[in-house]
Amino acid sequence: MRIAVTGANGFVGHALVRELAANNHQVLAYVRQPGDFARIDGVATVAAPELGQYSDWQFRNELGIDVLVHLAARVHVMQDTSADPLSEFRKVNVSGTVNLARQAAEAGVKRFIFLSSIKVNGEFTVSGRTFSASDEPAPSDPYGISKLEAENELRQISNQTGIEVVIIRPPLVYGPGVKANFQSMMRWLARGVPLPMAGATENRRSLVALDNLVDLIVTCLQHPAAANQTFLVSDGEDLSTVQLLKRMGVAMGHPAHLFYLPPALLKLGEAVLNKPGTYQRLYGSLQLDIAKTRQLLGWIPPVSLDEGLRRAAEGFRP
Repeated sequence: MRIAVTGANGFVGHALVRELAANNHQVLAYVRQPGDFARIDGVATVAAPELGQYSDWQFRNELGIDVLVHLAARVHVMQDTSADPLSEFRKVNVSGTVNLARQAAEAGVKRFIFLSSIKVNGEFTVSGRTFSASDEPAPSDPYGISKLEAENELRQISNQTGIEVVIIRPPLVYGPGVKANFQSMMRWLARGVPLPMAGATENRRSLVALDNLVDLIVTCLQHPAAANQTFLVSDGEDLSTVQLLKRMGVAMGHPAHLFYLPPALLKLGEAVLNKPGTYQRLYGSLQLDIAKTRQLLGWIPPVSLDEGLRRAAEGFRP
């Protein structure tokens, strides 16, 4: 197949392009900055325009693109300094995505795979309940709202043009080269820093290994049952914060050193340090039900959670 990938230099995009090339697909890797794809057979690097309402992607029918995998986005940031964050997210994640999808449909692209976010469902789950693909969406931050609006626009474009749309909503993605909070956690473990999370034993969170997410995207390239569907994805095993820290510590060869701090003090620290959401991320739950993904696609996560952690540890650079 001939597959175009936006955001090809990103964390997910880089791994996806390599996997597609390894499976003998022809790949157009759309990038903003030069990457290291030139040495990979079957990969052509294309300069991507800014993701916006009026950008010209210069798709042509003779390119023969079968599937476009859209990974580029204005990503979620912990402390957004924009005067109007929602407007900024909409410019890129909604208007930019709509423009891209319409140009792809006009060029004859058959399928459009959109990497959304579990934030479309919401920020957390309550005990005994999981998010599913059929839930009523309930995003609460500008990033999640923009992803939901993009999903809705893509469905309309599909109805109008016939292009098949596949939506994937992942939770936190980890793997070799992971950044942000997951990388910080690995640094703490590597340094042997005592962590005040010994009490976080009752929450449950779903994660997805990079290799599992890439495998699902590859599955969705041509699976007939994937057309015009929304899928959740995870490793299929949920962990408490304590379990994650301990198993990540084992994978790294640096056992986790945990001590107990009353949750009330953690909440106070969150307020004092102006780190909103920290307590929820450490003590809250976010569980995904991937039954639809398993049943409709016959998909099983190929990489276990422990193997995913081991691979992340292997690629860790302090």
